[in-house]
Amino acid sequence: MKKYVLPAAFWVVFEAVAIALWLTKENLFYLINFSYIGLSIALGLILYIRRCEHARRVTQLLVGGYMLIYLGLICRENMQIEGFWYYLFTGVFEAATIHYLVAKIAGPLLFGRGWCGYACWTAMVLDFLPFKRPQGPRKRWGWLKYLTFALSLAFVAALFLCHVGDLERVMFWAFLVGNLLYYAAGIALAFYLKDNRAFCKYLCPVAVFLKPMSYFSLLRIRCDKEKCVSCGRCRRVCPMDVDMTDNSRRRLNGTECILCLECVKACSKKAL
Repeated sequence: MKKYVLPAAFWVVFEAVAIALWLTKENLFYLINFSYIGLSIALGLILYIRRCEHARRVTQLLVGGYMLIYLGLICRENMQIEGFWYYLFTGVFEAATIHYLVAKIAGPLLFGRGWCGYACWTAMVLDFLPFKRPQGPRKRWGWLKYLTFALSLAFVAALFLCHVGDLERVMFWAFLVGNLLYYAAGIALAFYLKDNRAFCKYLCPVAVFLKPMSYFSLLRIRCDKEKCVSCGRCRRVCPMDVDMTDNSRRRLNGTECILCLECVKACSKKAL
């Protein structure tokens, strides 16, 4: 039963968050929302342990689909970074602000960029593309994510400064248009660079939040140097170009590990 400790731990963490928010906010939605997400992640990890080939994708579709279709399109909540800025400016601790705190600001201290691997609705679609392994060297375009981050902040700030009316409706349309732009840019970049995760590496503004916290992540892939034969398989299959053979927190692209476990599956020596 020891192998099921990790999925159980994730379920307990999310259930604790669910109960805490339910009691403090006095809203049953938070209990259902975070319980569902915790169960979805636990299910994916259990399927992985049982050697299901598409374990991670199951969780991606369960969580990403729920957030995009139910929360975004049906409930009309802007869960993109613009929604976070909107609620932050209004001083309301709801929806996107809670989501960002749990998944993208405090959460990465525990699970790094696991959000990107198991829950992001943008990556959920991009991972269906055929370029699962990067086909070329990494570009020096990382500065672009800081530009998109600044533009998202400037957009929402401008709405408040210009006293735009019916902001709830504006933010819903911003969610629709923003997602379309993200998907279009992500797909175009993926085909241009032959890399499904090009958007995550170069354009995603959320990475600005994730990067510093992921550096201190408790949950990390580690390499057993005594077993490793330096075959390079783990680096070839990594969608984020992380050097998993280096256990240092300063390893190449170390804060970008999405815990997809492709390196673990590729390692014939069970060194990871």
